[in-house]
Amino acid sequence: MEEYIDILTEEGELTNEQALKSTAHRLGLWHASAQIWIVNSAKQVLLQKRASCKDSYPNLWDISVAGHLSAGDTAKEAAVREIKEEIGLRINQHELHLLKKIKKSKIPKKDFLDNEYNYLFVVKKDFKITDLVLQKEEVEVVKWVAINDFESQLVQTPELFVPHGNQYYTYIINELRMI
Repeated sequence: MEEYIDILTEEGELTNEQALKSTAHRLGLWHASAQIWIVNSAKQVLLQKRASCKDSYPNLWDISVAGHLSAGDTAKEAAVREIKEEIGLRINQHELHLLKKIKKSKIPKKDFLDNEYNYLFVVKKDFKITDLVLQKEEVEVVKWVAINDFESQLVQTPELFVPHGNQYYTYIINELRMI
């Protein structure tokens, strides 16, 4: 079932309007998402391979967990919900560390204009991948990757990753190293 999301102004303020996610993407309406990077004490980052049925960037490696803010959600509420839904991991809001909020426009494919404010979070948590329950409609597989190896893979095989941009990835890698 498709979700309703809050529509924002281009400046990131609530408009008190909601729309279906597909409508927002078709019309290029501004909205918000939570992007959660999970790192463990061994300095590994959890990466997910997006499911083949995804409407944007199928079969590419991506952020640990990401999802839209449903209508009425805060960024932290959405982050906790998306982590539980996509990988079956329960966390508390206090485990989320907000890095920053960024404004991004992307066109993943024809008739899909993704105008978003992304809330970037980091969670430091140790767990076994075998304990996760993946949502097959969203996630094909997950893996732990050393942060340095992640950085090398982005340089050597960028076509395997969602194209968030060099500036974005450089920022995230530097932040993950400090956690």
